[in-house]
Amino acid sequence: MRVNEATLDLIKRFEGLRLKAYLDAAGVWTICYGHTSRAGPPKVKPGMKLTKVECDEILQRDIEKFADQVAKAIKPEILERLNENQFGALVSFAYNVGIGNLRRSSVLRAVNEGRFSDVPRLLMRWTKAGGKRLRGLVRRRRAEGRLWLTPVGGKRPPLPAIVRHKKDELATRPRLAAAWSAFLASLITLIAAFWREIMSWLGF
Repeated sequence: MRVNEATLDLIKRFEGLRLKAYLDAAGVWTICYGHTSRAGPPKVKPGMKLTKVECDEILQRDIEKFADQVAKAIKPEILERLNENQFGALVSFAYNVGIGNLRRSSVLRAVNEGRFSDVPRLLMRWTKAGGKRLRGLVRRRRAEGRLWLTPVGGKRPPLPAIVRHKKDELATRPRLAAAWSAFLASLITLIAAFWREIMSWLGF
């Protein structure tokens, strides 16, 4: 299965383009769109510089490798049921956390068991690095979850799917859910008070 433009755009957006080699958060030499020596050639070295064209070519090769590994990790009968966006969400996830982590994850287990509706929620478990929840990873997992839910050719998931995804995410974070509940309750109270003021002003 090919990796579509929506997936490539997602990966490029979250990886970012760096034309000069740098040490990532784990101390690994990295360049372009998150390319490291572990992904294959070219080997990343200190002081290394590349052009955007070269980086785009490297990303394409890296993505093809990850796509092949992801496809092999999925049961053939399940792979046939996935659309391009669902497959792409898994490729982006694997590109970020590594194919080994994908193979061991509850995300892949849910996919291979046909529990497709559980995937966006399970992706949200992978938002920590070094024991800390990172905002960038939260945004990426949400984006991958929404890509999973988006019909091929569509720009966004159906509203019911978004609501269900948000509900599932809040259910895994009690404190955040409580904060949202308190905010909504305050908002409803404020709207009700405002409405009473308007009715009073109108003489009702």
